[in-house]
Amino acid sequence: MATINDKLSILAGTTESSQALTTDQLNEEKRKVAAVDYKMVTFSLSGKDYAIDIMRIKEIAKAGRFTYVPNTLPFVIGVYNLRGDIIPIIDLRLFFNIEVPEREDNTLENMLIITTGDQIFGVVVDVIDKVVGIQKSSIQPPHPLFGDINIKYIYGVVEAEKRLYVLLDVDRIFGMRSPEEERKLAENAMNQMKMRQAAAIAAEQQRESSKAAGGKNKATEKKPAEEPVKNKEENSDLNFVADSLNNFRKFVVSPVNEEWVKNRYKEWSKERGAERTQLQSEADADLFLNTFYSECSSAWWTEEFASKIEKALPDNSAKNIVVWNPGCGKGYESYSLACILKKRYPDAKIRIYSHDVDLLNISNAPLMMISDKAASDWYEPFVTKTVSGDFTFTKEIKDSIMFEYHNCVNANNLPPIDIVFARDLLSFLPEVSQNTLLTEFGEKLKGNGVIFAGANERIQLPGWTLKDSSGVAVYMK
Repeated sequence: MATINDKLSILAGTTESSQALTTDQLNEEKRKVAAVDYKMVTFSLSGKDYAIDIMRIKEIAKAGRFTYVPNTLPFVIGVYNLRGDIIPIIDLRLFFNIEVPEREDNTLENMLIITTGDQIFGVVVDVIDKVVGIQKSSIQPPHPLFGDINIKYIYGVVEAEKRLYVLLDVDRIFGMRSPEEERKLAENAMNQMKMRQAAAIAAEQQRESSKAAGGKNKATEKKPAEEPVKNKEENSDLNFVADSLNNFRKFVVSPVNEEWVKNRYKEWSKERGAERTQLQSEADADLFLNTFYSECSSAWWTEEFASKIEKALPDNSAKNIVVWNPGCGKGYESYSLACILKKRYPDAKIRIYSHDVDLLNISNAPLMMISDKAASDWYEPFVTKTVSGDFTFTKEIKDSIMFEYHNCVNANNLPPIDIVFARDLLSFLPEVSQNTLLTEFGEKLKGNGVIFAGANERIQLPGWTLKDSSGVAVYMK
């Protein structure tokens, strides 16, 4: 039978053990705190916990009564004046198709001011919680079960303070490549270059071995056979260039542009020399492609170019002119096209469906201002001056354009189309997607419809022919 002293000894031992365990736990917590190398701002959407890298958060704010902008995407709820900067406001709940309670006019929204690249925008969420520090190594790969949103928008999941957080990937949500993706693209390109160099060296060694085995007997040397070897080397280099263009700039060599690529490669060889034709960086890819892009691409149109487009447009007496402008980018092309169409068809109602997968471009396009120089040029009848002294497009022009976040190769519900304006778009899509989109062009266009393709793109559609007009590639039936 245990004595009282025995029981006291056991109890004392247990107490010491508990104290030792508590000390170990404290030391472990201290170690964890010391190892924190990643901080995130946590918030909730429809009762679930989410987070964003704190380095992407410029500030946290409460705001309301955002200025409504017509013809924007459903999840763009307006714009906000952030100390002089007009920024788009995006409701993350609407973006992820999460139900949002009805807003009241004087309600203040919880807002994260986020930066990505050189862009700033506001993101509305339900509740902003706190800043949580973690070890980056504790972030687990995403899984569809961890959220009600598309897995491609999730950077990872992490457990902290007994809660499971879905860590959002801001770059993917807003259509930008992360530094890690850029690094991988460069690595892939360099690996392919090394493989091709090794293959070229092996082929050269094999040729030298063949020559040595054949001796100096010129009778056995067949000069005509050298030409196929040379062509084979050129094709190999050209294939490498094609791979590099795809890796660095997502440019896909296909029947749409292969004629231009071959001609450009010949020029490139002369410019750089036969030994330096390989593309080793994004800068090389940009130099190679600098003559590919159509006139006035990603810029305000000159009066001369605008006149070319106007002359290339067919006669059309319809009361409604429907235009599809996939790959609209920042909006230069859409606004310029809207002005020319209004000039060409003054009595028609113009409706332009401008689509792009760059969320930032699409969100900012309705807010676009026009430069003073362009506003005083041929655009003058279509612009107006704001209270702040900046120039913007008239309400009629703005109302004619519907900017939408949409992947053009996916199914859409567009009405029958009069004009497809898709310059330089096809070449930056996978070849399968190119064919899909061309088929859709053919199906959606009216009998008297036209397709504007890139100046250096050639499309093949049964029954459609190229009507080249001063460098503007127009296809008609």
